Amino acid sequence: MLAIDISLSVNGRSVRTSAEPRTQLLELLREDLNLTGAHAGCEQGVCGACTVVVDGKPQRSCISYAGDADGGSVTTIEGFDNDPLMGELRAAFTRHHGLQCGFCTPGMLITARDIVVRLGEVTPARIREELSGNLCRCTGYVGIVEAILEVSAGKQPAATVAAAVATAVRTAPPASEFVKQAVSPAKRPASASVAATPSRQGWTSIQQRLQIASSPADVWTKLTDLKQVATCLPGAEITTIDGDHIEGRMHMALGPMKVAFKGDGNVTLDATARQGRMTGRGRDTGSGSSAEGEVEWHVLPGDADPAAASTLAITLSWRLSGRLAQFNRAGLVQDVVQRLTSDFTANLERSLKGETASSDLFKPISFWSLAWAILKGRLTGRR
Repeated sequence: MLAIDISLSVNGRSVRTSAEPRTQLLELLREDLNLTGAHAGCEQGVCGACTVVVDGKPQRSCISYAGDADGGSVTTIEGFDNDPLMGELRAAFTRHHGLQCGFCTPGMLITARDIVVRLGEVTPARIREELSGNLCRCTGYVGIVEAILEVSAGKQPAATVAAAVATAVRTAPPASEFVKQAVSPAKRPASASVAATPSRQGWTSIQQRLQIASSPADVWTKLTDLKQVATCLPGAEITTIDGDHIEGRMHMALGPMKVAFKGDGNVTLDATARQGRMTGRGRDTGSGSSAEGEVEWHVLPGDADPAAASTLAITLSWRLSGRLAQFNRAGLVQDVVQRLTSDFTANLERSLKGETASSDLFKPISFWSLAWAILKGRLTGRR
């Protein structure tokens, strides 16, 4: 298989290497750079033992492609050796017996540090919620929660969360042994622009402006048919509409977990302004996970042809809790959401043309297939 060139910062040191497109970030760190603090546990993104920090956020390295980290900054547990806050957490874990076999501890410490930096002083209940993506088979979590509670006492949330840059304990192979050329950053298509937005505590939010080849009037009319619109999003279904109250389901396959959220929400529509807002909440009984979400949309005249084309401005906000919260912290999730909205746009345009929906539209969303499509897009310069 053709290798790709990767250039990134690992624990504050520049690294240039090459790897097959399918290479996991975890594999690159452990096998190529000899940074074995990130552990290979489930290798399906569930246990959290492989957690590292990528561009300031905890991320599962076993379900992240090495190529996806090109141009980014990665900090492993070794990179926090001289970090004062991590020193406090290590000491507290020891005092409160927050580790036994130690296999989960590197990932647990990285997540614990993120909790304290991002949230400041926290309650035991919030700590347990934040730790839902890190599994420990030994301690029962009591000592871990007490350790984080002690360290977080009196601390304030940081204005920004950034990866700590420190010297790794182990010395990785010199950069001269690696291929020197890095992959060029991928470009986004003109039809979809994306911007991250400030969000409430625990929520993730993104904005998108999607270009649709139909008039604003036609697009708005289609968007008011909520059941029809739901068929444009793979795995989604609206089962009941009663005034502004709706009920529905959303099926997804995330790594080893197949989830089916069932919930309800409310919709408000402003035909004059061509604006809408939907709020909802749901629960997957299989994983014990809950989700809350909000979608706001505004149909505007198209950028290129105001009369015959439309711009659909969308703001999406969501919060996950339970086992699925681990996926919310990975930067890849925002890419998945962006990919979904792009697919939604294509399916909406097909519906506006009166074309019959493909049966593929109703298949549950696969995290792996979406992740692979995103990676291929980045490597080829298409999104």
